[in-house]
Amino acid sequence: MKRSIVSIDEEKCNGCGLCIPNCAEGAIKIIDGKAKLVDDRFCDGLGACLGHCPQDAITIIERDAPDFDEKAVKRHFKPEITEKKVEKSLPCGCPGSMEMDFRREKKSVGVASARQKPELRQWPVQLTLVSPEASYFREGELLVAADCVPFAYPNFHSDFLAGKSLIIGCPKLDDAAFYTDKLTEILKKNNIKSITLVNMEVPCCFGLQRIVEEAVARAGKIVPIRQTVITIKGEKQ
Repeated sequence: MKRSIVSIDEEKCNGCGLCIPNCAEGAIKIIDGKAKLVDDRFCDGLGACLGHCPQDAITIIERDAPDFDEKAVKRHFKPEITEKKVEKSLPCGCPGSMEMDFRREKKSVGVASARQKPELRQWPVQLTLVSPEASYFREGELLVAADCVPFAYPNFHSDFLAGKSLIIGCPKLDDAAFYTDKLTEILKKNNIKSITLVNMEVPCCFGLQRIVEEAVARAGKIVPIRQTVITIKGEKQ
């Protein structure tokens, strides 16, 4: 019988994965670098994932499909764990989660000094935890960094963090809508002079760019944004 169900345009999808955390039923997975509906029974057709696709690749259509099965969804979230299933689950297919090993490669750039001066000026730093009224945001320069950047780029403190207030977050694993609202409040309540944005080169990490740009627009302020992209090998792109 016909019912409302999600449809994903694979030509538009870039595999960013922003739709996945917004599908409470786990109906969508990244397979071979594209978002795909893994089982019609897992999709309730309500479209909670629609507004989180930056490529507009997700729509709701009417087609023949089995009914939404809540019991099947519960089984989907509590599978029997075996070594075989764990082995098959890796890698997930997301371009940003592909397994790579750099241990045998010699790095020519991005080498950290023997001992760097710590430049962190505040705590907390996670966007979920910081207060928009925090004193360190007033009349300040803001550094917005993806969670993985300080681990990938060895000179993070000296090259980016010095003299700035820091907030970090992951646009793929966390609530992007909440991040946008929180950052908007920070910008509205403080005279932020500039924003330095540093994200990884993987597709999903560019969600942080969209969050920053939307927050600035919502705040109704003109704030210069300087963006740097870090490669997965720890170099400036």
